[in-house]
Amino acid sequence: MQIPAITQADVRGKRLLVRADLNVPMDDGMITDDTRITRFAAGMKPLLDQGARLVIITHFGRPKANVFDPAFSVDKLRPALSKALGTDVKFSDNVETDSAVLLSEKLADGQVLLCENLRYNPGETANDAGFAASLAKLGDIYVNDAFSCAHRAHASTEAIARLLPAYAGPLMMEELTALGAALEAPKRPSVAIVGGAKVSTKIAVLKNLVEKVDHVIIGGGMANTFLYADGAPMGQSLHEADQVDTVAEIRALADKAGCKLHLPEDVAAAKHFAAHAPYNICPGNACPDDALILDAGPKALARFQSVLATCNTILWNGPLGAFEIQPFDQSTKLLAQTAADLTRQGLAVSVAGGGDTVAALNAAGAAEDFTYVSSAGCAFLEWLEGKTLPGIAALMQPAVAA
Repeated sequence: MQIPAITQADVRGKRLLVRADLNVPMDDGMITDDTRITRFAAGMKPLLDQGARLVIITHFGRPKANVFDPAFSVDKLRPALSKALGTDVKFSDNVETDSAVLLSEKLADGQVLLCENLRYNPGETANDAGFAASLAKLGDIYVNDAFSCAHRAHASTEAIARLLPAYAGPLMMEELTALGAALEAPKRPSVAIVGGAKVSTKIAVLKNLVEKVDHVIIGGGMANTFLYADGAPMGQSLHEADQVDTVAEIRALADKAGCKLHLPEDVAAAKHFAAHAPYNICPGNACPDDALILDAGPKALARFQSVLATCNTILWNGPLGAFEIQPFDQSTKLLAQTAADLTRQGLAVSVAGGGDTVAALNAAGAAEDFTYVSSAGCAFLEWLEGKTLPGIAALMQPAVAA
């Protein structure tokens, strides 16, 4: 099976119905981070130059269905989108009426139409065939450029792909190429860094990764649970006592696959979860009764760095400690900088994703040097679990023999 790319199609004079993810953060009506808009626009501009006519559909926030709340109108995105695309963006205050279709049909080559928030209609999240049919009237070709929404079987990501010639957009292809290089066909040896609070939220991720990579570095509260399973006292540390059997299962899978698991041999433990709280470095199996583990220690960091230095592919999801408060951001920050340095020198391919991960890499000043940083959240996690995402499956076509 293969996924056709819109960049390989003749788009001149065609209405491209593009599913974007322009769900950007806003504060008091102002966009606080326009990364999704600028990255989307960068992929669309060459298509506009070729004479495509863009009809953009997206969700924004979580409005109540069938209730127009101006706070969730995508009209407020037009100034930023127009600036990023370098052309005026027209607007339709709905996505399923004859007036919206008429506006799409009036587009000239190189023009852009943005349609109102998909989630005002209950048919979107219900993956309703009727709503998808209404959307299909807006374009000649369907383009999914929203990997971050591909884990959802919604009308604009799944049902519609059966109604029009369907392609992946530039951002979608960029994401799939990067993720495939990191997990499906990595240059070995490869390492996955998996952090976060709970093993229970990433059981499927860990089970899939240990069969795909050579090393897995485990950090954060997840590492505490692994240490606890070995009999280590946890004091007041976050851990999951009910996941001991899961830890044993993951370790058995790793042993069978020849994947080496790495846990922090020393940790930073404090009596309070607070910025600049006094702390001590202690062995990973010797957390005091009145303390909690908030970060990996210097010995653990050095060993993790040495693992990265031996690997050609680095995949990262989740921080190693309480990265949001200093000084417990150190292991995440310094390991991120190590990965960035290896990437910059051409010694490794590095791919990262997940909300906390992106925030941590940005805080470390390392994100720009990674080979690829995914803005997707749940979709990235489900991909790490080895799932076939509905929005991706809907684009797949039988490969054509050479």
